[in-house]
Amino acid sequence: MSYAIIGFGKIGQALAKAFARNGIEVSVATTRNPESFAADAAAIGPTIIPKTLADAVKADIVFLAVRFESHLDVAKALPNWQGKTIIDVTNAYGVPPEELGGQPSSRFIAQAFTGARLVKGFNHLGAGVLDQDPAVQGGRRVVFLASDDDAAAAEMGVLAESLGFSPIELGGLGEGGLLVQARGNSWGRLIFKDVVKFD
Repeated sequence: MSYAIIGFGKIGQALAKAFARNGIEVSVATTRNPESFAADAAAIGPTIIPKTLADAVKADIVFLAVRFESHLDVAKALPNWQGKTIIDVTNAYGVPPEELGGQPSSRFIAQAFTGARLVKGFNHLGAGVLDQDPAVQGGRRVVFLASDDDAAAAEMGVLAESLGFSPIELGGLGEGGLLVQARGNSWGRLIFKDVVKFD
């Protein structure tokens, strides 16, 4: 299984650190030339590989860690996303619901990534929290996952565990997914909730 993070701002770098902590290789890309962020990637660790967008989207699992408005630019990188899983880390705060056709933002994004399975996840934590080791006082920091594809959500749960997090599946994008999505100028009830699970 190969992984990529598209977007290398604070959230993208926080995700990259989670991969680095666990020695898992991940490609990182932006719309810029990879040389422009190679030093930042190297500072995180040797398993963080800067690539062009065209090369990074060849990965099986792609974390979409760009601004909501930029998702279409990423979607254009491939004519078809069949066989890939997109983890939607975006937040559509401030985007009027009517611009999304009244749909949850993740379902709107899914339409741009033709053929992909989409899981909403890792977006409810601020970059400063996501940046930290998820092992907290004998527990593990929770990441909420929502998808209309149960198998994809379960697979991303396994990945979240391998990154040190405790996954909690919320159900479909139009149900539990609404708890972790911005809607217009309001936030879902679980956004920014820093929850730790103890076994």
